[in-house]
Amino acid sequence: MKSFVFPGQGAQFVGMGKDLYETSEVAKELFEKANEILGFRITDLMFSGTTEDLRQTKVTQPAIFIHSVSLAKTLGEEFQPDMVAGHSLGEFSALVAAGALSFEDGLKLVYKRALAMQKACELNPSTMAAVLGLPDEKVEEICASITDEVVVPANYNCPGQIVISGTNAGIDTACELLKAAGAKRALKLSVGGAFHSPLMNPAKEELEKAIKETSFSTPICPVYQNVTTIGETNPDTIKENLIAQLTAPVKWTQSVEHMIADGATAFVELGPGNVLQGLVKKINATVETSGKQ
Repeated sequence: MKSFVFPGQGAQFVGMGKDLYETSEVAKELFEKANEILGFRITDLMFSGTTEDLRQTKVTQPAIFIHSVSLAKTLGEEFQPDMVAGHSLGEFSALVAAGALSFEDGLKLVYKRALAMQKACELNPSTMAAVLGLPDEKVEEICASITDEVVVPANYNCPGQIVISGTNAGIDTACELLKAAGAKRALKLSVGGAFHSPLMNPAKEELEKAIKETSFSTPICPVYQNVTTIGETNPDTIKENLIAQLTAPVKWTQSVEHMIADGATAFVELGPGNVLQGLVKKINATVETSGKQ
């Protein structure tokens, strides 16, 4: 069984989507439609902007979404997924590719999400850190022991690799404790704020209204969502999970494990970079991985 997976923030690079734009009429049409919807030429930033331009949440998220969905659409009849999943932002790409959302509605939600997250980051200066080489349970225990600051596990990427999220002071304390507990690395990331933590509550409230007002359809295959980690097809359930996702951890390891348990033998990554292929291999080395970017 074949699964298509879609990357999240951090996969962007200068020049992303340029070849696709120049070689596919289907993609070119979607890119231009995106420029129109957003009200600015995001393609200029994707193709020839600076790394700094692309690092802005309000640019990064729609750019990755447009690139990923366009790749799925250019596959045409080849896009026959048995299941799909996306990492954080990538869940929106997965939902559009699987027909649960229109491209237009998906892009509008992604842009609203990006702006709301950026605003939440400005309200609460905060950050994230990558933790390598400790069991999940140990990371959870150390995060829970810090009670005077917000610190939570945010991304369960693969065994031995968790990203934590929280206030600046909380993350500093956690990194010291994690290193003392034997972490190979506990390194602060260059991100705008504490994604997938309670500090994103202001953004969640904004996005909730927009998601509830948007029309969702039954997808062509199960969508394995970050919050529940199991295949969902019910539009109402999908909406609820999408709202919860902003403040809940991305359970990527558990999602991939459930997909494999449900029969997935091949994972195809659609979007910039190849991060998810690497994570899938670390979760289960026996499955086949490939990608298009």
